[in-house]
Parts: sequence; structure tokens; C-alpha cells
Amino acid sequence: MERKYKWIMINPNVCHGKPVFKGTRVLVADVLEMIASGMSIEEILEEYPQLNKEMILEAIALAAELLRRERRVIPIST
Repeated sequence: MERKYKWIMINPNVCHGKPVFKGTRVLVADVLEMIASGMSIEEILEEYPQLNKEMILEAIALAAELLRRERRVIPIST
């Protein structure tokens, strides 16, 4: 089941059509990379006060949905 996103948008005229948080030019990928590097949600919110916790959690949900759709995204090592 595909989910509707409240805070994430794609507009070809904003940041070259990459997913951003509505009302900002903050790339969803940048926030996901921050989480992957070990930053907490609180640290991200300090750096980007225009975001809120719900936005960040939605970014994680989007990443999970996209991975569920993919087949063999991660190379299998032998």
C-alpha cells in the first residue's frame, strides 16, 4: 500500500526535483544521511529549526517504503 506524505514534496523547479521538506529547500536525502552518520533527531532539529520531528520521521518512513519496493538493492557478498 502506497502512503501519502504530508511533509515531503517533489517539484522539478525546486532543488532539481529532488525530494525536499515542504516549505524548505532541505533535501530529504541530507537528513537521512545525518541520521545514518549518527546524528540524533534533536541535533538535526537544532541545525534545521525549520523542520520538526514529524518531518524527520516521515523521511525515515519514505526511505523504508522505497527499500520495500526495490529488489536486490544491497549487493550480496559471497
